[in-house]
Amino acid sequence: QVQLVESGGGLVQAGGSLRVSCAASGRTFNNYAMGWFRQAPGKEREFVAAIRWSSGRTYYADSVKGRFTISRDNAENTVYLQMSNLKPEDTAVYYCAATWSAHIIVGVPTRSNDYDYWGQGTQVTVSS
Repeated sequence: QVQLVESGGGLVQAGGSLRVSCAASGRTFNNYAMGWFRQAPGKEREFVAAIRWSSGRTYYADSVKGRFTISRDNAENTVYLQMSNLKPEDTAVYYCAATWSAHIIVGVPTRSNDYDYWGQGTQVTVSS
């Protein structure tokens, strides 16, 4: 049974940095893409970043490119999202997600409906 557990959210001032983590368990994730999504109050869940576990190739939404970095630690089976130069509009609940991606030659899914497994979310609040 796949389990994804996020941690590391909190309150940070605009311009600051924060790292959120996603501990994955239940299977080997070599053939999976791991994604981070976020959802602000009253808004739809949106894609933030993703990583192909086997290759380490990363993908980002335009809104976070250059500010956020997704990475994975094979030994710890953990995916990280390092967030820098945070803005108030980054305030949201951040979710970790996983989807089977061995059949995908290029890229990663960016729609939330394409992901099969989800964590419970962690709140990130950026004050102005």
